[in-house]
Order: sequence, then structure tokens, then C-alpha cells
Amino acid sequence: MVAATAVVAAVVAAGTVAGIAHAESNGGVRVMPLGDSITEGTQVPGGYRIGLWQRLVANGYAVDFVGSQSNGPVSLGDHDHEGHPGWRIDQIDASVVGWLRTYLPHTVLLHLGTNDVLQNYNLANAPARLSTLIDHVTATVPTAEVFVATIIPLSSASQEAAARTFNAAVPGIVQGKVSAGKHVHLLDMHGALTTADLIDGVHPTAGGYDKMAATWFSALRSVPGSIGGTGGPGPTASPTTAPPTTAPPTGGRSCTATYTVVGQWQGGFQASVRVAAGGSAITGWTLTWRYANGQTVSQSWNATVTSSGAAVTARNVSFNGALGAGANTEFGLLGTWTTTNETPTLACAAA
Repeated sequence: MVAATAVVAAVVAAGTVAGIAHAESNGGVRVMPLGDSITEGTQVPGGYRIGLWQRLVANGYAVDFVGSQSNGPVSLGDHDHEGHPGWRIDQIDASVVGWLRTYLPHTVLLHLGTNDVLQNYNLANAPARLSTLIDHVTATVPTAEVFVATIIPLSSASQEAAARTFNAAVPGIVQGKVSAGKHVHLLDMHGALTTADLIDGVHPTAGGYDKMAATWFSALRSVPGSIGGTGGPGPTASPTTAPPTTAPPTGGRSCTATYTVVGQWQGGFQASVRVAAGGSAITGWTLTWRYANGQTVSQSWNATVTSSGAAVTARNVSFNGALGAGANTEFGLLGTWTTTNETPTLACAAA
């Protein structure tokens, strides 16, 4: 109990030295990193934003991080964020509308709830508070893409149990927003790290923050437009699951597809699928695969996905079928699984 109290005190104290943003901007897509000290980068100033920024730049994306706070090293090209050490969901919710109206983000990266657990603050209602916060975000910036992450692991066994209980409610919250037509997306940040990635039992090491960066980046790339267009391929983040890639056919129009599990939790998962044209331009694409372990697709975006038993077919939608030679597009899906979630092998047919 003494150790946990010390951690809380340290997290709250850190909030008194947060820098004020100086509105750095490169004119790119406005992205608001929103959360607590893990967004701010306690222990490693800049936190996951360092690796995320570097991946965005390396892959040709023009993004403008926005928020009222600012910190991080020179290697982080844009220091603005909305990470508030020690803050709970209700405290962020009290100010979020004002921040959103000021900065008008196109994309919001939300990782929040850790301090509710650390402070043992009315945990039974923490999921409801998160749901209300998401509603305030989507009502204020209704066209924004809102990415909601499960919270990362905690070293304390009792706090980790509380974190898992909180996280278990998040997929249902996100699914409810999606069913209501909101631009809300789920990613499993808890599954991306282990307690070995924590420097103090709460905050990640530099390597842990970089795992968060890779997870954010994969999720962002699965939702076209969330980070704008890319100027060209570059180094990519390591996927959560090794992606199988289709072998291109010889001659004529061709395409390949890569399937990556970007998040997984008990009973559910999120996958990103990248489709790339071969050496000639294509006007459409169709993917087929079979799940070997009883997985099912419950939701998809940026593709028309149909299932018949274990067989799945995904077809382009109106805006992403035409691809120039070597160009690519991505779509995402949510699914369910039981005992095993093996990555399927995809076949890609080009038109």
C-alpha cells in the first residue's frame, strides 16, 4: 500500500511541471494524444510520441500533434500533446471540450484510466466515465477518428486485476459507439506490453513506450485518412503478429495482401489488412481467406466483408479499389476468437 501511494503521489506531483504547448505545426493532419502521464511520457519525456512521430515521418505522413502541453526531446519533431500526469478520466472529461474546440483535432489517441486504478477511484463506474468522455469527444468533433486504447499492464497484482476488469469493458463501449455511427476504434495496448516493459511498475521504459508507438502506428494506418496520405513507403512498425503475405501471380494485373493482428483481448481481436497493387495499376481487388480456429468477423471498415462459415471474402469499397502500380490501401476489422487466433493466409485477386 505504501508503494502504491508513493506512485500516485509521484504521478500527481509530475503534473505540476508539465510544459505549456507552443503550437508547433507543420500544417499536417491534427492529432491529439490525450491521456495522463503515460501520454506525457513520465520517466521518458515524450513517451510513445517519440516513436510514433518517427514512424510517421519515415513513412511520409504529415501530422501535427496538438494540445495545450509540450515536452520531449529533439528527436520528437512536434512536442504538443494533451497528457496530464495524475489525472483521472473525470478530470480529463472536465476540460476536454475546451481543448477540442481550441485545437480541432482530426484524430484523437486516448489512453486513460490508469490513475482511476492507482487511486482506486470509484472503479465500478470507471467504464461509464470513459463512455461519457468518448461521447463528449465525438459530440465536439464528430468527424474525428477516435482511437481508444486499453490501459497498459501494472506491476501490482491487485492493481493489475483492477486494470483487467476495466479493460474488459472497453471493447463493448467502443462497439456501442461504432453501432451508433461514431468514428471510434479500439486497440489493445494492454496486450502490446508486459510488466517487463515498465520502469517503475506503472510507466513504460523507452522500449515499452516504443511498443506503444508501434501499436498506435499500426492502428492509425488501418484507418485511411486518420493520418492523411503517405508520400511513399518507408520503414514500418513491427506487427503484433507476423503477417503472412500473398504471393503475386505472374503476368497481368496482380495484388498482394498482408494481414496483421494489431490488438487482441479475451474473446476479441482487431486486425489490419494492407492490399498492394503489383507492377501494373488495378481497378479493384477481392481477398479471400479461411479462419482455421473458429474466428468470426464482427465489424469491418473500408472494405465490404462477408463470411460463410470459416470462409471470408473482402472486396474494395468505392474509394479504394483503384490503385496505381505499387500503391497500397488498408482496411480494418474486429473479430471474435476462442482458444486460438492463428493468422490466416490471404489470396488476392485484382481487377
